[in-house]
Parts: sequence; structure tokens; C-alpha cells
Amino acid sequence: MSNKIISNKNNLQILHEDNHLIVVNKRVGDIVQGDKTGDKPLSDVVKEYIKDKYNKPGEVFLGVVHRLDRPTTGIVVFARTSKALTRMNELFSNRETQKTYWAVVKNRPSKNEDTLVHYIKRNEKNNTSKAHTKEVPDSKLASLEYKIIKELDNYYGLEIQLHTGRHHQIRAQLSAIGSPIKGDLKYGFDRSNPDGGIHLHARKLVFIHPVSKENITIIAPTPDEVIWKAI
Repeated sequence: MSNKIISNKNNLQILHEDNHLIVVNKRVGDIVQGDKTGDKPLSDVVKEYIKDKYNKPGEVFLGVVHRLDRPTTGIVVFARTSKALTRMNELFSNRETQKTYWAVVKNRPSKNEDTLVHYIKRNEKNNTSKAHTKEVPDSKLASLEYKIIKELDNYYGLEIQLHTGRHHQIRAQLSAIGSPIKGDLKYGFDRSNPDGGIHLHARKLVFIHPVSKENITIIAPTPDEVIWKAI
């Protein structure tokens, strides 16, 4: 039986909250938006939290700005107003945000730090993406930079700066260089993690607030787990 905790309105890990935005630290089992599983999405949980906290009558507005894969953890931004949603969508699509991820891999990448450029092709049928070294039909350019920030006995902690936001990009690109993420069976790791998650965490997000124009930096604590603690 897995030991994962799903977020609910009472245990939500809120990283930032104002009149326009609410930012949550997503747990492994949380699904950001409703899908065919029918499981309650994080967006509904956050709505319940807001409704309760502010005694809001009627429907609560909440916009999903971006997504994280279900097995990953870390920063998820929701918009509480339509104005904030429109502007945050623009920030993300124009890449005016700085996204930092942490990942744990078993095989050491050949370089301590590097920029990886691939062409990612998505396979809708099995919900995976493949990173190709050359352009192939229907592929999209994907770029990230990584550096090794921690060496453990059997694992390496990587810090990753995303330049593009492609489907399963980090998972596919690290797999392509022979360093799949711990627990990521879909991309070549040999066994799953006990909680069904993978060791990929949306660690840090820097952006200009869509309304107040302040500089916002959000950092999400890693899950309470042995290897993450070592990183």
C-alpha cells in the first residue's frame, strides 16, 4: 500500500497567497486539473480552501496557470482573478518566468553542468515524449541547463533551469542522456518509488506579480523523504 498523502483543504501547503494568486506546494499524488481518473484535482481542493477561509458564497473563481505531472512535486500557481490568470498565462507563454527544478538521478551525467537541446515529440497514445537529437516531424525544440548540486552514494542531485516548457521535457531529456529520474519507470528508471512518485521537484519560481508588479520569488520545500533531505 502506498504511503502517499493527498492534499486536502486542511493540509494544503500554501507557499504564497494574495488577492490575485495562490501558490501551492504539490504533493506526489495530487493531480493539478481534473482528468479521466476522476480523482479530485488540486484546483478543486484550493477552491474549497478559499471558500472556507474567506466564507465565500457561491462559486469560487480559480484559474489553472500551468501544470505539473502527477508524479512530480513542487510549485503550482493558481490565479484567483481573471485578470491575474490572463497575465500569468502571458508570463508563462512568453517565458518571462524563471523556473528551477531539482531532480535526483542514479547515473551521473557525463558533464557536471551542461545545456541540453533536443527535439521533443509527444506520443499522445501512451502519454510520453521522446527527446531526439535532430528535428523529426511534429517535434518541438526543447532546451534546459542542468548542474550537479549534490553527490550521494548512489544518486546525484541536479538543479535544472528550464528554457522551454514541453510535455515531460525534463524527464525525456534526462532519460535521453542516460540519467533517468529516480522512480521514473516511464523514462527508463528500473524501479518505482514507494509512493508512486518520481524525484522531480519544481523548486523555485521567479516572476513579476501580474497586478502589483512586485518581484516574486517562491521556493517550495522538498518532500519529507530521505533522499530529498540529503539533497
